[in-house]
Amino acid sequence: MLGSLLLGLFVGVLLVQAYINSEFTADHKETEVGDQDGVPLSIRGGGPIINTTGGQESTSRLPDRTIALTFDDGPDPVWTPKVLEVLRDNDAHGTFFVVGSQVARHPGLAKQIVADRNELGLHTFTHPNMQLLAPWRRHLELSQNQVAIARATGVHTNLARFPYSSKSEAIDETNWKVVKEAGRAGYLIVVNDLDSEDWQRPGVDQIIHNAVPSGDRSAIILFHDAGGDRSQTVAALAKFIPMMKARGYRFTTVTEGLNLGIEEQAADVRAGRAPESATVIPTLPENPAAAAGDEWRGAALIWTVRLADSLVTVVAALFVVVGLLTIGRTALLLLLATRHARKRRRPDWSWGPPVTDPVSVIVPAYNEKEGIEAAVRSLALGDHPEIEVVVVDDGSTDGTADIVERLRLPNVRVVRVPNGGKSNALNTGIALARHDLIVTVDGDTIFEEDSIRRLVQPFADPTVGAVAGNVKVGNRASMVATWQHIEYVIGFNLDRRLYETLNCMPTVPGAIGAFRREALAKVGGVSDETLAEDTDVTMALCREGWRVVYEEHAKAWTEAPTTLEQLYRQRYRWSYGTMQAMWKHRRALFDNGSSGRFGRVGLPFLALFGVALPMLAPVVDVMLVYGLVFWELKETAVAWLGMLGLQLFTAAVAFRFDREPLRPLWRLPLQQFAYRQLMYLVLIQSATTAMTGGRLRWHKLNRAGLTPLPEIPPPPPPPPGEGVAPVIDSWPSPPGGSVAPVIDGWPPSAQPEVPRQQQAVGRAVAPPTTPAVPSQAHREEIPR
Repeated sequence: MLGSLLLGLFVGVLLVQAYINSEFTADHKETEVGDQDGVPLSIRGGGPIINTTGGQESTSRLPDRTIALTFDDGPDPVWTPKVLEVLRDNDAHGTFFVVGSQVARHPGLAKQIVADRNELGLHTFTHPNMQLLAPWRRHLELSQNQVAIARATGVHTNLARFPYSSKSEAIDETNWKVVKEAGRAGYLIVVNDLDSEDWQRPGVDQIIHNAVPSGDRSAIILFHDAGGDRSQTVAALAKFIPMMKARGYRFTTVTEGLNLGIEEQAADVRAGRAPESATVIPTLPENPAAAAGDEWRGAALIWTVRLADSLVTVVAALFVVVGLLTIGRTALLLLLATRHARKRRRPDWSWGPPVTDPVSVIVPAYNEKEGIEAAVRSLALGDHPEIEVVVVDDGSTDGTADIVERLRLPNVRVVRVPNGGKSNALNTGIALARHDLIVTVDGDTIFEEDSIRRLVQPFADPTVGAVAGNVKVGNRASMVATWQHIEYVIGFNLDRRLYETLNCMPTVPGAIGAFRREALAKVGGVSDETLAEDTDVTMALCREGWRVVYEEHAKAWTEAPTTLEQLYRQRYRWSYGTMQAMWKHRRALFDNGSSGRFGRVGLPFLALFGVALPMLAPVVDVMLVYGLVFWELKETAVAWLGMLGLQLFTAAVAFRFDREPLRPLWRLPLQQFAYRQLMYLVLIQSATTAMTGGRLRWHKLNRAGLTPLPEIPPPPPPPPGEGVAPVIDSWPSPPGGSVAPVIDGWPPSAQPEVPRQQQAVGRAVAPPTTPAVPSQAHREEIPR
C-alpha cells in the first residue's frame, strides 16, 4: 500500500512537471489562419486591444506617438533583469505578458517587474496553442496564471495575450471564439501592431527596423524577454528607446496608453469635438490589488511547481548516479572478471596439489520429495574418492526422509530433527559429519559427477576457508525461469569473479558451497539470526580473514521458481536477508585487520551495487516512459537502446565466460518490461520491511523436481531378530522417545561429556553443553 501510494504520488508529480514545463507537445503546434467570414470587420481592421467584455465587440489603439513595449514568455532569470535595467536607465515602462509556470518558479522577478512600475499581463500558464485546447483547459491556463501572479506580486491583471497570436487582421473564426470566451471571463485581449521578430535573432539593426512605426502612428510592439538568447533584444532596446524619444514618442504600458486614449476621447466629448452619442468608458486600473483567495490558491500552486521541479531535479540527479554506477560496475566487471577468467584458463594455473581428503555433504531438507532422490543420487555417486552424504530432514511432512532411506545408498545417512529452520539443520548435519571438508547443498539441487571433486580443490590453499560453486538453472522451459538463468549467469557468477578478485566475496550460495570445519568453528557455525544464512556466514568468514573463492567448474543445477509469485517470495527473502546480514556486520566498517578490510571494501561494494543500484534502477524506466510521452521520441529511444546495448554486451561476456550458448539473450530486452520491475518491488518492500522493523518468515517454494520421480518399492522387512538402522544413521521419532541423536554440540566441546538422552524441546539437536545453533563471532543486534 505504501509503495502504491508513493508510486501514485510520484506519477502525479511527474505529470504536473510535464504540464508546467509545457511538454505536451501536441498543445504547441502552430496553426494556419482559417476562415475569417465570422469575424467582424471592425475587429479585423481595428486596433490591437480587443474588448469583448460585457458582450461588446470593439477594439482600441493607443494615441499617436505612443509606444507600448510588450515582452512575452518571461520572466527569465537571465534576460528579464537585463530588460528591466534598460527600461530603468531610459525611464520607460513596458507590459510583460508572463507565463504562469515561470512566475511560479521566479516570483521575485515578477514582483520586481511590478515594483519598477511595469505592467503584467497573462500569457497562459504553460504557453500552449489555445485553439487546440478544450474550454476547461483554456480557463485553467488563464486562472492558474492569474493566481500565480497574485501570490508573487499581490496584483491582478485584466490583460491577456495568447501564444502564437499576431495581429488583429489574422484573427480567424476559431480564434475569435477563444477571444470572446476570454472576454466573458473579463479579459482584454492584446495583440500587436509590430513584431520585432527578435525571436529569430536577425541582428540588432534589423530588430530596430522591424519595431519602428510609420509616420507618427502609435504601436504596441512585440519583444521577448525569455525563450533563448535575448542579448540582441537587450542591445536593440538600449538604442531603440532613446531614438524614438528623440522623435517625440512616449513609452507607456498598454493600460496606461489605453487610459490616455480614453482621456483624449473624453476631452473631445467635453470640447464638442466628438459626437454627442459617443460613449466615454471609464479608465482601467493598472496592476489592481489581487483578491485574498487568489493569493492563497497561488501559494498552493507555487509550492506544487516547486515540489515538481525539485522531484524532477532529484530524479535527473539519480539518473546520472545510476548511469555512473552502471558504467562503473560494467567497467569493473569487464576489467577484473576478465582478468580472473584469463588467470584461471592459463595452462599452468592450479589451486595446488590435488585435494583427495574425504568430504561430508550436508543436505538440509524440508518437504523436498519432488527432488530429493535425484539430488542425493547425484551427490552420493560423485567421483571424489570419499563422499559422505548427511541428509538432515527438518521435520518434513511429505516423506522426504523415507524416500532417501529407501534408496539404501551406502554412503548416505538420514537424520530426522524437529522443524527448526535451515540454520539448525545445517548445524546438526555439520555436528554429525565425520570429515573436515564440508559441502552444503540444497535439497532441490543436482550435482554433476565431478562437482564435489572440483569444488574442494581450492582447499589446497590453506588460506581458503570457503568455496562458492557455479549455480545453474536446471528448469529453463518457462520465460520466468529463462530470465533467472540469464540473471544467474550475469548477476551471480560474473559478480563472483569480481568479488574474488577484490577478496570480498559476500555469499557462498546455499545450493553449492564448501567450507573448512575449522573456519566454520571459528565463526560459531551457521547463524539463524538472518534469513540469508549463507550470506551471513560468508561475511563472518571474510571478517575472520579466510579467503572465499569461486570455482566455476563445480556446477550445481537448481530448480528455479516458475511463477512470478514464487519468484517474488524467494527474492524477497534473499534481499531482506542480505540487508539483515549487512546490518549485522556493519561494525566491520570500523574494525581493523581482515574485518575492517571487508567492512570498508565488501560492505560498501555490496551496498552500492547490490542494494543502491538495483533500488535506483527504476529511475531509468521512469525516465524512459517520461521521455517517450513528453520528450523527443528519437533521443529517448537512442538513450534507452544504448543502456540495453551495454547490458547485452555484459551479458554476452558473462555467457562466454561460462561457456553458455547466447541464444537465451534474445529474451533480455523483454526482461526489461516485467522481470526488472518485479525485482524493483522486491527491493523496495525488503527495504521498507527492514526500516520499519518488520519480521519476515521463511517461505517454502513449490517444487516440481528437475527429474521425474520413479516409484521406489518399500524396503523388505528386516530378518527376525534384527532391528532397524542405527539411530545415528536413520532417525525416526518414536512416540514418547528421544527424537535427537546423542551427539556433542558443534563446534565440538573442549571436554567430551557422557552422552545423555534429552527430550526435544522446540527446535534443536540435543547437545549436552554447547548449543546446537551456536552464536557466531561478531554477533550484533539486527532487525528481525
